[in-house]
Order: sequence, then structure tokens, then C-alpha cells
Amino acid sequence: MLDSLVTSKTRIKLLLKFFSHNNSGYLRSLAKEFDESTNSVRVELNRLTEAGLLTSGEEGKTKVYRANQAHPFFEEITNMVSKFLGLDTLMEQVVRRMGDVQKAYIIGDYAKGIDSGTVEMVLIGNDLDLDYLEFLKSKTFEKTKRKVKVHLFTEDPGDVSGIMVFGSGG
Repeated sequence: MLDSLVTSKTRIKLLLKFFSHNNSGYLRSLAKEFDESTNSVRVELNRLTEAGLLTSGEEGKTKVYRANQAHPFFEEITNMVSKFLGLDTLMEQVVRRMGDVQKAYIIGDYAKGIDSGTVEMVLIGNDLDLDYLEFLKSKTFEKTKRKVKVHLFTEDPGDVSGIMVFGSGG
């Protein structure tokens, strides 16, 4: 979907990075992360900044870019990126139908805005439906070509480095 609307692969990577969560980045680190030339990343960063989708600011001697949360399309782009990644549907189904889910986190690469092909989740709850979880994992892979790795806990383990929190059950 997103790749049919946006033809630049570098721009797609930047949108995924900045709009999957409130990430920030600077030119050289983004070029290295995406395995792209600094010039191609710079061109796309400039285009997205000129369009008002990104903001930039100085941190020391480094120019750091972030998604512009004040942009009128910020929420819509965030929702499109989430749908593209398949996270919204996955998390909604997990929280709604898995049983007593108290908290659900996306951790790892996706929480950092990196599309690595594996979605890593932490579920905290009691009496979770493990058969349904296996079904969701296979369906998610079938639809999005992304693996799902799940860590289950009956109580909050503390700092799980969970960046994206998706809700709580009853």
C-alpha cells in the first residue's frame, strides 16, 4: 500500500522510521541504518522537511530530524505506517481476544522504527489463549510477511524496553 503511494524506497524507510514511533535520527546514522548513500538520504530528508513532515534541530554539532507532530497529517501518516506494518490489526486482535491481557508492548526493531521482518511483543496477563496466539502469529506472517516473536509474563517484569504500549484489558 505505502510503496504504491510513495515511489522512493528511501522516503518509505524514513517515513517508517519517524512515524512508527516518535524516533529521531541524523543523516549519517540513517544512511548507515538503511544502507543508503548519505546523498540519497539527505535529498529525502530535505524533501520531507520542506513539506513540513519532519522538523530538524541542532544537538551539539549534529542536525537531528524528527516527525513533526504539529503537522496536520501527523496522525494520518502514523496510522498509515501502522497499517502498512500490520501492527494495528495484530495488537487490536491480541488485546481484544487473547484473554486477560493487562499490557501489550512492541519492543525491538519495530519499536525503534526499523522494519527488520520480525515483530517482537511482550504480553502481560493471565489465562492467555496460546492456541489463538499461534493462529495470530501465522496469520500475521501470511498477511504481512513478518514473523511475530512473543514474550509472555503473568506480571509486569519491570523495564522491558517497551516503547509502544497498546492497551490494557480487563
